[in-house]
Amino acid sequence: MGSPVSLRQEFFSGVRAELPLLVGVFPFGMIYGVLALAAGIPPALAQAMSAVVFAGSSQFLAVNLIAGGAPGLVIILTIVVVNLRHALYSASVAPHLRRLSPLWKLLLAYLLTDEAYAVAITHYIEPAETTALPANRHWYFLGAGLTLWTAWQVSTALGIFLGAQVPESWSLDFTLALTFIALLVPNIKDKAGGLAALSAGVTAVLASGLPYKLGLIVAALVGILVGLWSERRWTHSG
Repeated sequence: MGSPVSLRQEFFSGVRAELPLLVGVFPFGMIYGVLALAAGIPPALAQAMSAVVFAGSSQFLAVNLIAGGAPGLVIILTIVVVNLRHALYSASVAPHLRRLSPLWKLLLAYLLTDEAYAVAITHYIEPAETTALPANRHWYFLGAGLTLWTAWQVSTALGIFLGAQVPESWSLDFTLALTFIALLVPNIKDKAGGLAALSAGVTAVLASGLPYKLGLIVAALVGILVGLWSERRWTHSG
């Protein structure tokens, strides 16, 4: 058995594992920056949202709701519904982080995104003999998370800069819908996912007349419920 890798090696292994995913992340960060300015959000606040919220899908939704004049409570509730998946991520990595200090857990919770989770959980379940000691693997998580965070901040800043150069006469609203379609379609991999997406889309259209953009919340809830129901149905029937 070889000697365990150092903390520095663990950290940069996480960085390297995250780099290929930035090819898809960087353009979306730029699009968010452009759309945030188009929605009337000041540049400083648009950048602050990427630093504080640090969740692409939630930020795109927030921009759409802000542009539509939705109340703050509706925006918060929508973001909470969209980010419920992070509770599943947290439950999955929690057994691997239980020995860490509260400060470490707080930092890694902040960095827990879709892309960071994907590479971190894969590393955690690898055999200990071929990687770092289990007690040191959080450095890999940190490297992956910080890499993604840095790329998101830089891409947002570039998008804000580009958005400032776009004439106000250019309507960019359509790019928001295209962005969500691009995010959604590759993730529909089974019947349950397809039904969830279809039911949420139909509900969003039918409920579009509800005040304060409440149709988005209703559509998200319907999609979640249909997805859970259909997945359970086909699992039991199979």
